[in-house]
Amino acid sequence: MLRERLFFGDRVVGLGLVIAFCAVTVLPLLYMVSLSLQSETEVLSGDPVLWPETPRWDNFAVLFDSAPIARFVLNSLIMAGAITLSHLIFDPLIGYVFAKFTFPFKNTLFLVILATLMVPFFVRMIPLYVMMSNVGWLDSYQGLIVPFLMDAYGIFLMRQFISPLPDELIDAARVDGASELRIFARVILPQTKPALAVLGLFTFVFQWNEFLWPLVATSREEMRTMTVGLSLFNREAFTLWNLTAAGAVILFIPTIILFFVSQRYLVRGIALTGLK
Repeated sequence: MLRERLFFGDRVVGLGLVIAFCAVTVLPLLYMVSLSLQSETEVLSGDPVLWPETPRWDNFAVLFDSAPIARFVLNSLIMAGAITLSHLIFDPLIGYVFAKFTFPFKNTLFLVILATLMVPFFVRMIPLYVMMSNVGWLDSYQGLIVPFLMDAYGIFLMRQFISPLPDELIDAARVDGASELRIFARVILPQTKPALAVLGLFTFVFQWNEFLWPLVATSREEMRTMTVGLSLFNREAFTLWNLTAAGAVILFIPTIILFFVSQRYLVRGIALTGLK
């Protein structure tokens, strides 16, 4: 009886902690949505408004009329989408090479790639800016995308996921006369869908929210991404918090949609990657 009471008490405490953590995580998002629907009077009243009496859905229309938000969103989608697609192609391919091939200095080269994770972006930013300037890629999609076509973390993740896959599958495909690219596309990639979902989601969210490099690499308004454009709009519009919150809601929508679409593979990928 005592054991059952202790077990019940542990469950209550655990459930309470989960609810508390969920509240801390979700409440700021809910208040962001509430703020995006408030009028300027409610925003400047000084009293917190949990939900506006009359939601101002036209705040989103005002935001689109006040700044080229559609262009900012398009630029972010192009940049984040292209980089994510590149990672989903090249990172598994390089991870497959390091996992299943033998060549001179393989481990040394892999350690060098991992060592790049220890170099902060601030250290690489100035040489990268000079390089993009020399080739004339500032204020262009090439300058936003090309420097991040591959990622050391993605290569490491895919190598760790591919390494335990049976070599017999690859050998059988080679006996059947399949080329290495065909083996990669038909044998390896179907086995790595959970890891690809994790890699794709993490890459897209990171690049979609990226602020520093788009701020440095672009100066024209038509090349700004959503994060940079929203920040500069905030400064130019004298901090209209309801419109800024409306922009933040727009910024949040693609990531939450992508999360729900890939949730099944994401959970499985994190679990299997942890086990491996």
